Amino acid sequence: MRAEIIEKQTAARRENGLDPIISCSPENFAYVSGFVVPSQPLIRHRHAMAIVTADGTKALFGVDMEASTIRRKQPEVPTRIWAEFSDDPMVVLADQLNELGLGSARIAIEMDYLPAGDLMRLQAALPDARFAPAEGILARLRQIKTPGEIALLRKLSRIADQAIYDALASVDEGDSEMDIAGHLTRNVYSLGAEHFKLLIVATGERSVLPNVGPSDRVLKRGDVCRVEIFSVIDGYQAGVCRTAVMGQAPDHADDIWSHLVDCKYEIMDKVRPGASCRAIYDSFIAKLSQMNLPPISFVGHGIGLHLHEDPYLGLTPVLGKPGSDAPIEENMVLGFEPLCYDTGHGFGMQNKDMLLVTAKGSELLSDYSNTDRLIVCGQGRQQAQSRSIA
Repeated sequence: MRAEIIEKQTAARRENGLDPIISCSPENFAYVSGFVVPSQPLIRHRHAMAIVTADGTKALFGVDMEASTIRRKQPEVPTRIWAEFSDDPMVVLADQLNELGLGSARIAIEMDYLPAGDLMRLQAALPDARFAPAEGILARLRQIKTPGEIALLRKLSRIADQAIYDALASVDEGDSEMDIAGHLTRNVYSLGAEHFKLLIVATGERSVLPNVGPSDRVLKRGDVCRVEIFSVIDGYQAGVCRTAVMGQAPDHADDIWSHLVDCKYEIMDKVRPGASCRAIYDSFIAKLSQMNLPPISFVGHGIGLHLHEDPYLGLTPVLGKPGSDAPIEENMVLGFEPLCYDTGHGFGMQNKDMLLVTAKGSELLSDYSNTDRLIVCGQGRQQAQSRSIA
């Protein structure tokens, strides 16, 4: 179990008058325990939970199919295992909580993740307990990253950035989007990620589509290529997107890209402790309008154990509160993405980076590739051919 995270939760429990906080989503289980139960994100009923009480007692709860993994990862933490096809997991959980002296406690649990039917059965099995939502507390804690989280997100940012750059350098005219994806996924693993999420490869006329995977489309000279991937370790993820051109940029592409680069540096300059999320977004939209580019609903967001976390730099409510704003705080990590999917010229462009909020400003974590100019595809192959001819 992660001592620095448990310490943060202990303080939050005191502030909110709670006893245990039960983390039951894959993200928050990993937040407390330091690892993801492999099948939990794939099969929702395979409950895995981390329990931390007011006096610091720690316990885990998991399905029999994952018992060996949980015990290998956390051999010192008491674990209750439930049988997938014969137990009611909520009855087993209630028994575990009773043994921990929590049968009449005020229990915080993730009500936005646990199915309603399961929560009702848990409440019936613990009639003297009171239940409160934990999701807002956990979301707030996760906004401010620890030194260990920052180090991991820095590593993941560079993995994603280099993996994309090297993939784009390896393809040329006549290759396909699937070839980009093949290079990219191989690179992510070879650079040290455990796996990846949200692979986007969108080239030519498909570059206007926000979230599409690779197709068999063949790359042609003049194509704009948008490529994005989230590299993952221990449940943490860093998202990076790069835009490149095949050979020569089409009309208007260089001018639009230069404008988006200006947006990137303006955002980086404005991100600092105390800055308004909404003000940063408004300034971005104003800058987009200078080239008559259409607005988007946000330009950045928190990131860590989920693709999108609070706070948002945009119109999206903070912690579910309509019309709310939030200040930027030191040690937040933001994914920010000056982009325009519909430029009006048949292509879309996007530059997504990872940004750490420091005491005095911000630091770019995805700093492998130089995005001041559009990346040109095929540079790696061209260099290899030059060496071969020489």
